[in-house]
Amino acid sequence: MDTEVRKVARVVLLDPEDRILLLHGHEPGNAAESWWFTPGGGLEGDETREEAAARELVEETGITDVTLGPLLWTRKCSFLFDGRRWDQDEWYFLARTTRTDTDQTGLTELELRSVDGLRWWTSTELLATRETVYPTRLAGLLRTLLDEGPPSVPLVLDPEIV
Repeated sequence: MDTEVRKVARVVLLDPEDRILLLHGHEPGNAAESWWFTPGGGLEGDETREEAAARELVEETGITDVTLGPLLWTRKCSFLFDGRRWDQDEWYFLARTTRTDTDQTGLTELELRSVDGLRWWTSTELLATRETVYPTRLAGLLRTLLDEGPPSVPLVLDPEIV
């Protein structure tokens, strides 16, 4: 069994109205098993987490004009997806954009089979949803971020094993 931990950079992308952009994903071949998640993905080659965050954001959303801010949160997670277990060390960066139109033509083959859209969420909508969102505490984390600003030291979130 592959136990290598995948290094991942994710983006908490906020628009001028403080809405967060989330992608809607599902298990390939089973659209009924779905969830919302932040843009991002694994590091490639020798890129930094910041470089990976910016690249993934462009690939998954087409948004290039962002200001990448501080590291907000880190978490370790493990989940089954596309027939295998993924063990990840995720870093979440704050980013802001004035652009809200998106372009998903840069999705990878796996993403084309497992991502079926995206949308901007208000904090209120996120707090009220009964849909699955990862990380599971995202609604509260976003509310705290909007109320108090970025943490002075990145928060270490509880591990999530699904």
